Amino acid sequence: MTMALIATTAQRVPANTAPHVNQRIRQAADARIESLAAQGPAAARVRLQALDHEWDIERCLETGASSLTLLGTVLGVAVDRKWLWLPGGVALFLLQHALQGWCPPLPVFRRLGVRTADEINYERAALQDIARQERR
Repeated sequence: MTMALIATTAQRVPANTAPHVNQRIRQAADARIESLAAQGPAAARVRLQALDHEWDIERCLETGASSLTLLGTVLGVAVDRKWLWLPGGVALFLLQHALQGWCPPLPVFRRLGVRTADEINYERAALQDIARQERR
């Protein structure tokens, strides 16, 4: 895993994820697609609705970062000013993620199977093809 100063948008998260994790995420999507293809268009449409509610890695990181920033700010004001280091650290890691595609929680989320928008859309496109088969 090499980190460029500023990584390309589409590949920055997979480029900063262990290859075996990327492979596991892709294999899980392929297995779901294959299973749903066997079940038919109705099953594909149900899964498409579920994909509309799946959070991608960016949304997870943004939610976590904003939550920690708010928490650190409140604790910094109400408890001890030292807590203000927390939002500062979170902001630096979020900037690092924006530029390079890596931040400390990224490996954890990826190992948990949190996907990029492109990875979700890969599954979505395949399922849309399956869902259209009934209409032909």
